[in-house]
Amino acid sequence: MQFIVKSFNRFKMKFVRYLVVAIIVLQCVLSNPVPYYKPLTLEEAERLASWTPASKTPMWQLSGQYEGDMIIHPGIKNGVIDTNLRWPNREIPYEFSNDFTAQERQFIANSLAMEYARTCIRIRPRKSTDYDYVYITGNNTGCWSMVGRSGGRQELNLQRNGCLWYGTIAHEFLHAAGFYHQQSAPERDDWVYIYWQNIQPGQEHNFEKYPLSMVNSFGQRYDYRSIMHYDKNAFSANGQPTILPKDPNVSIGQSQRLSPIDIIKLNKMYNCI
Repeated sequence: MQFIVKSFNRFKMKFVRYLVVAIIVLQCVLSNPVPYYKPLTLEEAERLASWTPASKTPMWQLSGQYEGDMIIHPGIKNGVIDTNLRWPNREIPYEFSNDFTAQERQFIANSLAMEYARTCIRIRPRKSTDYDYVYITGNNTGCWSMVGRSGGRQELNLQRNGCLWYGTIAHEFLHAAGFYHQQSAPERDDWVYIYWQNIQPGQEHNFEKYPLSMVNSFGQRYDYRSIMHYDKNAFSANGQPTILPKDPNVSIGQSQRLSPIDIIKLNKMYNCI
């Protein structure tokens, strides 16, 4: 009898897990949240459904979009150069969907106010006169954002289970302001090793680097401490590192706040300094 109960419980746990995965995939298929959003595969949905706070990889790296968490217009990879993708008046208005509790909304708002007070960018609640704004959703599709201002309402998703962390919120809004991941920088091979043999097959594009014609570092050096840097095991197929700093005395992918260089770059992008 005890064996039957244990077997039933294992079956029940597997059934619930597969049901969650099926719901996530169905949600992606039935409703494209934003233009150019890529619906999750079964494998990607499984990773999201299995994520816990103890997971070594942050959820934004598992969210199934370009480089994990970026929604990009086809053919556009120069958000940090194209001034049309900048937000006017150094302000990024936002509005919440109905997905969040009052406490969750307050946490997101407080996180944004506290972190971006260190910059010249103001991230504020939307006014009725704001045409361009970030619409914050909490769907079970991970953490992701469009890069730069796309015009009109643009979604930024913070899955309630896995994305409501101070550093993740700051990271996604830095994408919305117009920044890519640090390891995409043209000079990255001078600063980090990429271990291609450890990368999940089919995920090699997430380690693409951009030429100088596409991105701008605003005169700043490569930043190991950037909040936009992958951790060492990003997209690993075997648990071994995929990216390691050439300086053995530093760590990467640990930042929960904008680094001093992140702040300088953001302020330079918006002509504050």
